[in-house]
Amino acid sequence: MPAMSRDLSRLLRPASIAVLGSTWAENVIDQCRKMGFEGPVWPVHPTRKEIGGLPAFPSLSALPSAPDATFVGVNRHATLGVVAELSAMGAGGAICFASGWTEAGEPELQAGLVRAAGQMPILGPNCYGVINYLDGALLWPDQHGGRRVERGVALLSQSSNIVINLTMQARGLPVAYVACLGNAAQVGLAELAGALLADERVTALGLYVEGIDDAPGFAALAEAARAAGKGIVAIKSGKTEAARSAAASHTASLAGGGAASSAFLRQAGVAEVATLPELLETLKIYHVHGPLVGRRVCSLSCSGGEAGLVADLAAGKGLDFAPPSEEQRTRLGEILGPIVAIANPLDYHTFIWGDGPRTTDVFSTMLAGYDAGIFVIDPPRPDRCDPSSFGPALDAIAAAGRATGKPAFPVASLPENFDEALADEMIGNGIAPLMGLETALSALSAATTPPGRAGWRPLAVTRRQAPKLVPEAEAKARLAEAGVAVPRGVRAATLAELAPLAAGLTPPLALKGLGFAHKTEAGAVRLGLSSLDGQAEMPGAEGYLAEEMVSGAVAELLIGLRRDPVYGATLTLGLGGVTAELLADTVTLVLPAEEGEVAQALKRLRLWPLLDGYRGRPKADVGAAIASVMALQAAFVRDPRLEEIEINPLILKEKGAVAVDAVIWEDV
Repeated sequence: MPAMSRDLSRLLRPASIAVLGSTWAENVIDQCRKMGFEGPVWPVHPTRKEIGGLPAFPSLSALPSAPDATFVGVNRHATLGVVAELSAMGAGGAICFASGWTEAGEPELQAGLVRAAGQMPILGPNCYGVINYLDGALLWPDQHGGRRVERGVALLSQSSNIVINLTMQARGLPVAYVACLGNAAQVGLAELAGALLADERVTALGLYVEGIDDAPGFAALAEAARAAGKGIVAIKSGKTEAARSAAASHTASLAGGGAASSAFLRQAGVAEVATLPELLETLKIYHVHGPLVGRRVCSLSCSGGEAGLVADLAAGKGLDFAPPSEEQRTRLGEILGPIVAIANPLDYHTFIWGDGPRTTDVFSTMLAGYDAGIFVIDPPRPDRCDPSSFGPALDAIAAAGRATGKPAFPVASLPENFDEALADEMIGNGIAPLMGLETALSALSAATTPPGRAGWRPLAVTRRQAPKLVPEAEAKARLAEAGVAVPRGVRAATLAELAPLAAGLTPPLALKGLGFAHKTEAGAVRLGLSSLDGQAEMPGAEGYLAEEMVSGAVAELLIGLRRDPVYGATLTLGLGGVTAELLADTVTLVLPAEEGEVAQALKRLRLWPLLDGYRGRPKADVGAAIASVMALQAAFVRDPRLEEIEINPLILKEKGAVAVDAVIWEDV
């Protein structure tokens, strides 16, 4: 993992623990006792002689030595003095539990806490703490659902309640660490995540995050984790925040926080999921198999209904259920007989039910031709039924995985149909049972998230001042200077001055009023003019621009580059024109992006076929569009004053591309 500025090892893996407070301290002591922590736990209280059945020390200075980790369960004002004293005595780190800091309008108090800590790491404030299930060390003041493990995944959350709920899972997922960030006043997301992943016993990382504080650091962390064979999966909350703010451009509304964060996670090689069950099931895949690569998947079930459900639910998840090869079809037909239709998903019927060798042969033959396989199987509930007849099929799944070296996933269509004992047994045998058919398919899709580009880091965040709109005529001149084609045009302060200048242009003409971010909505665009004779003034216009209209259009594209306060800068691509927001058919990348990444992004548009010669239409010059994007990116990187560039539309012809409308916002 990337080197971090602070050593969190004593805080996360303490040999000694100190606890301050009364009720909260008792809870921490109780949790350490239940989990079998072998080191000393030292309660500290100025008046009480005993807390949680342990003798209390009157002060930190009375402790036998500086504690490795301390749970600070006192009020916020007292927390400052405690943290300062711990730092001075060489303690390994502290959990700051109290609330009432920046989140309550007291940023100065929180800044004072960071100063008090110095180089000693602290989590929080407003933080529940850390659970180490590997060593039984809990700096945690509440109940939880975990147990001791020898290896497992780490869960890191900016919501304590969410992560408590995750510990209650009964899916067989071994959890090694649980950690909360709270306000993250000092130790941030990337730093704590890196420290957790640095433990060789941690197999993967699951995140519930509301914000990413250090995008370049997080990208470096994700790359290092992937190199170590450890996958990261995240739920990013608060995606609609940017959409609620007033937008000065199409780009601002179409590339809100959700699009930017999803793009960043994808480019960093981090799997993103939408629900907590998907998070847990993806972690299960990562724990057993590590990050997957191939998306060619086979599905096997003994029911046509289940095969149909797989086909329906897999739509849109990016998994490739390619048909079996001719060789596979021949072999499967020999085993299953002429009644069974050989397909993928495969309904193998029940002719081989209970026959372990034949079932293993079918499963292995099918799985061998794919990157991974799902085997839909719902054992009967053991409290009311006898599930023993399902043993041969479950054994065959395991045998197929061993024989082919491919991941073989038993999948229960309903999550409750794999009980926890069965799930524990499977995972102990190197098999990842997936619970809930739709959840399993989403998790499998997430687990095949490709790695990020080696060495990719987002651009540095620039401070936003007070950007002003650049007049379109000047914006067009800048585009031309950057290498983006623009129409021939002339500019003047009034229509009377513009008319004789426009006489040298070839009709039809476009007349535009300057000074508007959204000209169409302001009625400041008139198209198809043969001349400017008789044209009325446009109220509010700060000058006028006349241009030759572009002919031979095949498609219209929106290109938007925008500074981002978290991820540096984003690129938005989509079908353009006045309906851009209505269509909302866009993709977002975090800069910098390479030509190949831009090309692949365009192909993710729903309306990509319109650019690629749909039903005999002419093909648009996508290469010219990509060249325009790369030219704009180069200009954006060169000039940090540029806040936003939007071309809407870029007219794509069969040969060439022309920017007919441009908006530039610039810090001045």
